[in-house]
Amino acid sequence: MAEFKWEIVQSIGVLSENARGWTKELNLVSWNERPAKFDIREWSPDHGSMNKGLTFTQEEMETLKELLNGLEDLD
Repeated sequence: MAEFKWEIVQSIGVLSENARGWTKELNLVSWNERPAKFDIREWSPDHGSMNKGLTFTQEEMETLKELLNGLEDLD
């Protein structure tokens, strides 16, 4: 099986932390030495393990930002 590589190019922020210390984060991540994409997923405290997540291109993130800015208060 081929080796799976990732590099967190930029840590943008932590969205939440669970009782086990895993954090849900927004980062720029390079997967298998490809150009970095925006990424939201849970990471172990040492960033050595991760859960499934979502990746977004720059264009997708811009669209998501527009959609979120268009939301009324979430209350």
